[in-house]
Amino acid sequence: MQIVREFPFEVQEEPHVWIEMPDGVKLSARMWRPAAVEPVPAILEYLPYRKRDGTAERDALTHPYLAGHGYTCVRVDMRGCGDSEGLFEDEYSEQELSDGVAIVEWLSNQEWCNGNVGIMGISWGGFNGLQIAALAPPALKAVASLCSTVDRYADDIHYKGGLMLGENPAWAATVLGWFALPPDPEVVGERWREMWLHRLENTPCLAEIWTKHQSRDSYWKHGSVCEDYSSIKAAVLSVGGWHDGYRNTVSHLVENLDAPVKGLVGPWNHKYPHFAVPGPGIDFLGELLLWWDHWLKGKENGAETLPDMRRWLMDSVPPAVKYDFRPGQWIADNFAEVSEKVEIFHLVGEKLSSVSAPSARKILPNLACGQSAGEYFPFGFGPGELPGDQRTDDVLGVCFDSDTQKGSVDLVGAPLLRLKLRSDTAKAQLAVRMCDVHPSGESTLICHGFLNLRHRAGHDVLKDVPIGEEFEAEVVLDQCAYRLPAGHKLRIALSTSYWPFVWPEPKLTTLDVIEGTLALPVRDASDGDEWWFDPPKSAPPRQLERPSEGHESKRIIRDIGAHSIVQEINSDDGLVKDLATGLTSGTRHQERFSIVENDPNSAKSSFSWQREMSRGDWQVIVNADLEMTLDNGNFFIKAHLSAEESGELVFRKRWDVTVPRD
Repeated sequence: MQIVREFPFEVQEEPHVWIEMPDGVKLSARMWRPAAVEPVPAILEYLPYRKRDGTAERDALTHPYLAGHGYTCVRVDMRGCGDSEGLFEDEYSEQELSDGVAIVEWLSNQEWCNGNVGIMGISWGGFNGLQIAALAPPALKAVASLCSTVDRYADDIHYKGGLMLGENPAWAATVLGWFALPPDPEVVGERWREMWLHRLENTPCLAEIWTKHQSRDSYWKHGSVCEDYSSIKAAVLSVGGWHDGYRNTVSHLVENLDAPVKGLVGPWNHKYPHFAVPGPGIDFLGELLLWWDHWLKGKENGAETLPDMRRWLMDSVPPAVKYDFRPGQWIADNFAEVSEKVEIFHLVGEKLSSVSAPSARKILPNLACGQSAGEYFPFGFGPGELPGDQRTDDVLGVCFDSDTQKGSVDLVGAPLLRLKLRSDTAKAQLAVRMCDVHPSGESTLICHGFLNLRHRAGHDVLKDVPIGEEFEAEVVLDQCAYRLPAGHKLRIALSTSYWPFVWPEPKLTTLDVIEGTLALPVRDASDGDEWWFDPPKSAPPRQLERPSEGHESKRIIRDIGAHSIVQEINSDDGLVKDLATGLTSGTRHQERFSIVENDPNSAKSSFSWQREMSRGDWQVIVNADLEMTLDNGNFFIKAHLSAEESGELVFRKRWDVTVPRD
């Protein structure tokens, strides 16, 4: 990545500015402004992730660069988080979004702002950028939303295909400790401890809230912009990555928004594209400037005529749990000019066949299936995040393979699988994987999809599976852009569980596959890149010292005698000292998923986080632990939060919650 140190404008930084909300609560902002210029647009990034230390590293790479090109960049800590006053309630609460609208209005009225505001953000900031845009504050003219969703139930970290993700309690454990850290005494002064204890006492256990809402009810509809795409008036640049958990949002927005919208999908994980992996990286800051210059400054630079979708078409590669680079090429499409092509295959015997016939296959239960899934959110932090060789899971379900490809085929879009099934339980689930089978036999995951079969009529409708009777179901797999080469085969793999990616059903299920049809989206092959990007650039990184280095490990332990499988992740980020603020911070965590192979109600997950902050003699440590188990009718959640100041325990709270299974 090219580090740029000279910009068209000198950049002035204000580490802390109070922004007062209508109810008097003050939010803390960090600003980067171009010096000695006329009023310029403001770009907001609005998060709970602690601007002082949590996102400081990536902020340093991004916001000074944009400010140096004539924008005021404003990074705001959400209410009750970081250095801001007030209390945090929940993800995307009414309070969070109304505060966001108030911030946009405040920015637009500052003397250094020309009245135009943009919002940028990845993940949480990508979500609330779209959600604030749906409230249509007049000053908000453009949004850059990365790794986000339009549907909080169907495409978030909590549920997928109507099934609870293993990441649902994992994410709750993460935020339990992260948002319980104190404000920085250097920012808020002597009242930091009072603010901290008030924050700790009111920390919610979000695992309970998220687990109570197991169907797509009003809780999830709130903040899901797919409820009314027409409410978004601002121009939207939607960005995603094929190695991220959110692969479908870009196409949903491009196909459904009335407002100006463009889509960009690379091979990246859950990070900004100028420093994400796998490569290739791109000059994403240049892409942002193109977007902001047009929609916030009115420059005629061609931003509105970009292709609707620019996607990295990935070449076939052997399966690996980590890639530094994914070979492929850029393809560019305008949807109005593309005639969708679909190839139809039938699930017949062990084949994907062009001729329709009964499937006549039986999917036997096997709770060991899913150990090669990889992690829902690859961040590039350590080994083992990506899906490995799928053969270890393929043999635990049933597979349908195509004939060997005589020529290459480009798979671009969302595959659809239609099935006629028969079940021996009233509650059942189906996991579907589409894989690239190499001549060597290796199996690389292309994309997957899931369905709670009680949700086959919709995620807001619970309908038991008729035992022993034929029924129909459709599974939409995730979006993909993948070139299947000559000499390879396409595989559809089916299983009735996929732990720990999704939580299992109460009883072991056997499914009979009576008939199946795969609708496969294909695109005319391209001989080379249809679009080009400059290499990535960034502002200089923040200046750091590392008193200790970190490490991460992942292992799967199988006890043959106990018929149990344990998947365990251990990480230690080491200690990092920010030379600008003097803050030293560190994070350690452990995740553990276990199951007994013939007992779905033995599934158990546990998470432990320790977060540390210090400066000189001042030190605070927050410990957060969460465990989720289940039985035939309930989920059981136990959580613990404690805090220390200079080695003395100052706070402790426990939760012990039972949530009925729908």
